[in-house]
Amino acid sequence: MVFSFLFIVFFGWLFLLIALVYMITWQFPVFFFQPRLGREGVTFQMIKFRTLSTNQSQPMQQRTFWLGTVLRKTSLDEIPQVINILKGQMSWIGPRPLPIEYDTLFTKEQRIRFEVKPGITGWAQVNGRHSINWKKKFELDTHYVNHCSLKLDLLIFFKTLFLLLSLKKDNSLLEEKFTGN
Repeated sequence: MVFSFLFIVFFGWLFLLIALVYMITWQFPVFFFQPRLGREGVTFQMIKFRTLSTNQSQPMQQRTFWLGTVLRKTSLDEIPQVINILKGQMSWIGPRPLPIEYDTLFTKEQRIRFEVKPGITGWAQVNGRHSINWKKKFELDTHYVNHCSLKLDLLIFFKTLFLLLSLKKDNSLLEEKFTGN
């Protein structure tokens, strides 16, 4: 919580700058809210900068616009989740919060992920993110929950910084939905 508050103090200007670019380019709404599963399976509204057009009739790959593409590539679309951290719904590090539509699809072992708060980044994100299958993601999430420590959190933090600076291609729009197992 302290780190989140300091983040807002030092990087609030970036949050405002991004919101201003949305307004100047008439890209409304600025934010995207989606119900996600949090600790103990409790639902909360995750907030991000919107990176796709609101035209739901188009495939996701066709709904991109230049600002959203830049934010996805740099992961700056995740900045508003600091608000979720301040509200106690998320943490900096933990398994990524998944959409509520997946709730009935988890196995008992996969539900272990709900023993900790979801995070902006996590062990699965720094070990493949969207390039690994769902089975591997859940294995990595389970590993994180079972081995949670300051040392592991610091490793994830520094690996996240490295990945952010590498500006790897974003392929999140190509990821298949989780269908169970």
